[in-house]
Amino acid sequence: MTTLLYDGSFDGLLTAVFEVFEYKFKDMEIRNRERFQQENMFAEIHEVVTQNEKSDRVLKKLEASIGKSGIKQLLMVFLSEFSESEDLIFSAVKQSIKSPNDNVLQNFANDDILQISKICKSVSRERHRMTAFVRFEKMTDDIYFAKIDPDFDVLPLIRKHFKDRYADQKWMIYDLKRNYGLFYDLENCEFFYPDSSFTLNQYQQKFHEEEINYQELWKSYFTKTNIKERKNIKLHVQHVPKRYWKYLTEKF
Repeated sequence: MTTLLYDGSFDGLLTAVFEVFEYKFKDMEIRNRERFQQENMFAEIHEVVTQNEKSDRVLKKLEASIGKSGIKQLLMVFLSEFSESEDLIFSAVKQSIKSPNDNVLQNFANDDILQISKICKSVSRERHRMTAFVRFEKMTDDIYFAKIDPDFDVLPLIRKHFKDRYADQKWMIYDLKRNYGLFYDLENCEFFYPDSSFTLNQYQQKFHEEEINYQELWKSYFTKTNIKERKNIKLHVQHVPKRYWKYLTEKF
């Protein structure tokens, strides 16, 4: 058994896929270096160095058979962070190479493809909820800040939505679970990975005076328009799951 360890990036995974065929590995597995725990002491470790040239060649090959939408599906599987994501993606690549004229992601009779489809639906649902439930708060530096902790790593999937929708203001979205975020400065929308000097609690204490007034007004409006006799908690939770309540101003 050969274990290919990559750096945890999508390009790194595709580089590993390329090297499986380049070095003709047979009995193998691809694993994220950060999450890898060696169970088989006799397994041979192959360290993968991410190379854009190799990952681009894999992408070009895949696009010819499953299209850009198919590549996006594989990206969703990768962003799901499921333990079997590397195996499912490699399975799809192998099937695509075997049947280059067919879109193998439509072959739901195959267990791996069916699992890919289910994961994509879950990730897509979480992406949609993030675009709906993200709440920005204005800070003293005039940056609108929002915090999230989605089930899946959906920041790369919501980047374009927020860049297009809030193109006239500076904003930041921070993933609490994965400790990285998106920052838009009116020109560029980039991922950022804070160092130890970044303290979330200290940053959140710097609310703009307008934000404090807005929150109080919104809470007051929500309370006064609420009709106790017409409460339907079951329906409410169905549309706004409880795990999102902690980021909604009216629920504070």
